Amino acid sequence: MTELSGSCLCGAVRFSVSGEVRQVVSCHCTQCRKQSGHFWATSAARKADMEIVGTEYVRWYQATAEARRGFCELCGSLLFFEGTGREDVAFSAGALDGETGLKTEAHVFVAEKGDYYQIAPGEPQFDGRD
Repeated sequence: MTELSGSCLCGAVRFSVSGEVRQVVSCHCTQCRKQSGHFWATSAARKADMEIVGTEYVRWYQATAEARRGFCELCGSLLFFEGTGREDVAFSAGALDGETGLKTEAHVFVAEKGDYYQIAPGEPQFDGRD
């Protein structure tokens, strides 16, 4: 069982996770890079294991027919990624408070990565989701 908490930059949106969380996956797709300004590192948990405070400040952007992205309307922090019909929600690893114990387990959509950075040798890489 893991206990993690995090927030947006201004603190208006806070979230906590109690339960199993996925290790960090770094997404290099064009959408993640454009919305976050770089690749986007996320963990994920079951929606039932998450509590979000300040939901009135969360705005959702329907990025595709299959997924939407949640961000704080006040400070713009990208916080959540939710696939349609999924039981889990991804959350920004960078928004977590303090030590997490999480490790990067994979890089996805590396075929779309920016040319201005490199992925460390030996880290698992996939051209798509998996």
